[in-house]
Amino acid sequence: MKKCIIVVVLLLGTTTLFAQTINWVSMDEALALQQKAPKKILIDMYTSWCGPCKMLDRNTFTNKDLIAFVNEHYYAVKFNAEGNEVVNFKDQKFSNPNYKPEMAKRRNSQHELTRFLGVNAYPTMVFLGLDAELLAPIPGYQTAQQLELYLKLFKDDTYKDMNNQEAFNGYYKSFVPSFTP
Repeated sequence: MKKCIIVVVLLLGTTTLFAQTINWVSMDEALALQQKAPKKILIDMYTSWCGPCKMLDRNTFTNKDLIAFVNEHYYAVKFNAEGNEVVNFKDQKFSNPNYKPEMAKRRNSQHELTRFLGVNAYPTMVFLGLDAELLAPIPGYQTAQQLELYLKLFKDDTYKDMNNQEAFNGYYKSFVPSFTP
């Protein structure tokens, strides 16, 4: 019986070691990496108290197809939209001067970068281009298949051909997700 438990523990440990995850980096790291090897940036703007943000981590960011796609085509940033990290972006320093450490697990003041990027709901996926220019903030919880639409839209620069809502609606209606549920 003891040997059986040891084998199970070893197998679980090995499975955890090889479980694929998104290669999250800090905002500053993503910007530095982008200078060396250009890729677009995907920012998960979350807060510690946000239920849909936790669902995104649990349900969407564990999808193996999504993980592989994001790791290959984007620098992924997980950014606490109400945290106290200092970020250098577009020759400006962004912080959260009204951050209260005692409120770290509850609603806190909004980070300056959060406001700068036009985020006012959580979670929001923010897409930045190859020069760290804002492409779009996509608010709300997304399944892997829903997020796939935006990942491919921005990765392939398809968004550049869409000059109105009707063009996007056509893309949306014709889009066939390939990520497994």
